Amino acid sequence: MTYAEAIEYLYNATPQFQQIGAAAYKPGLDTTIALDNAFGNCHRAYKTIHVGGTNGKGSTSHTIASILQAQGFRVGLYTSPHLIDFRERIRVNGEMIRETAVIDFLERYKAMNLGFSPSFFELTTIMAFEYFKKQNVDYAVIEVGLGGRLDCTNIISPILSVITNISKDHVAQLGNTLESIAREKAGIIKHGVPVVIGEAEGIIREIFANKAAEVGTEISFAEDDKRIISEVMDFGSFIEYKTEFGIIKSPLSGACQRKNMRTILCAIKTLINNRLSVEDKAILDGCEGVVRNTHLMGRWMTISQNPTIITDTGHNIGGWQYLSKQLAEISEKCRLWIIIGFVSDKDVDSILTLLPKTANYLFTSASVPRAMPSEMLQVKAEAHGISGKSFGSVSDAVEVAKSQASSEDVIFVGGSTFVVADFLAMVN
Repeated sequence: MTYAEAIEYLYNATPQFQQIGAAAYKPGLDTTIALDNAFGNCHRAYKTIHVGGTNGKGSTSHTIASILQAQGFRVGLYTSPHLIDFRERIRVNGEMIRETAVIDFLERYKAMNLGFSPSFFELTTIMAFEYFKKQNVDYAVIEVGLGGRLDCTNIISPILSVITNISKDHVAQLGNTLESIAREKAGIIKHGVPVVIGEAEGIIREIFANKAAEVGTEISFAEDDKRIISEVMDFGSFIEYKTEFGIIKSPLSGACQRKNMRTILCAIKTLINNRLSVEDKAILDGCEGVVRNTHLMGRWMTISQNPTIITDTGHNIGGWQYLSKQLAEISEKCRLWIIIGFVSDKDVDSILTLLPKTANYLFTSASVPRAMPSEMLQVKAEAHGISGKSFGSVSDAVEVAKSQASSEDVIFVGGSTFVVADFLAMVN
């Protein structure tokens, strides 16, 4: 196979949640375990850190990997979804998996004739685990795909589990209450493996605490540690944190990143308390260099100036509770253009209630089957007092906004990971 043929096979021969949504979701770990056994249980060859949660798990995974990399470790990083290239999902010290490694894995898998059909994510997960072993990583940071308890990444035995937060997303698979979602996410909490919780209040906190007690493990709530971050200063293009490790200047300037940073530092502190040697300098350098070290994209990311173009992958109600506030602040200072699109299985109406009414809206559709038609989104938006025009593609909407915006304006592109993916592909 060529690489193009390998990717086509991977996309077409296995159901892919990124493209078709719930129809690709396969609850249960039996297939993953069988596939893992066939490839020799590669994840047992190195130490792993498991990161779940509704929002922030990508930024958290990338930053923890960057810190360990800055310490001098060889670090694998497995995240999803990708934005431009499939190989973004599997990285070692920031470098994407080689095309030849993808081809080799899929050719060997096809030749095995295992007698069962794994999903796209199951096959990709085992590909990552094997690649990390072959690359002799010291640690691998593994991001949960969906949920936790039945996610195929949950076959690992990590040295640390992290759950960033809980909000409503993927309700068809995880349940339509925060409590049911929390119970699914809590499924990554394991006996003897310390767990760090980013945000949790009331019954959600109780669910996590009870699960940790049930399996017999140490639990830390990041927001309880008031000493870890003593001061936060927002400088627009970066956020400065005064921490017990020193002053951190983070390029991740989205409003949600303040919560993520507390979770990240609590996770690193827990690792240190469990005898992993991480120097203060590595923490500072890893946080500051996360984009450079791991090539993280799409987190309140400034693409260009004059006009300023910003993109962000926030795509559910939890993420938009932060994004809407930042956009409202911008709309009070200058003219704001919002290019926005969603997938059909999100709670779009709830998100629309949060959006600033004064912006110029361009409704669009991403190039995936799950995308909500832009005309339908426009109708929904009008019911919430938001007017604008619809465009059949992200590129069409961007070109119109750029042609009409002045150099002092701000253009925001987002609403869906796939809108951001189309935009970044256009930019590249």
